Amino acid sequence: MQTETNPTLPAAANAVEEAQHDFDYPQREAAFFYGLFLRGHSAEELRRDIEVPQAVLLKWHREAEREPTLRDVFTRMAEYRRHVLAIFETLVDTESRPQRVQ
Repeated sequence: MQTETNPTLPAAANAVEEAQHDFDYPQREAAFFYGLFLRGHSAEELRRDIEVPQAVLLKWHREAEREPTLRDVFTRMAEYRRHVLAIFETLVDTESRPQRVQ
């Protein structure tokens, strides 16, 4: 007798793996935002887009209190966004410095 497998389980596992993989490369996301900056978008607006708003952090905190297993996920997301912002700030700072010609 053959049992049926749930086809959504492998897809869900792949989605989790892909999400974790995305957290491995904050440089890619910072480069995306830097590209928007180079195309004329305001650095301040982009910073707001990158940052996790305080209201969202509070919501995540409440969710983590109800579901403690989510705490690590929320912490990882917040750290990731801070890392993206730091890389973006470095790129913008480098762009705004006058270039020395030798």
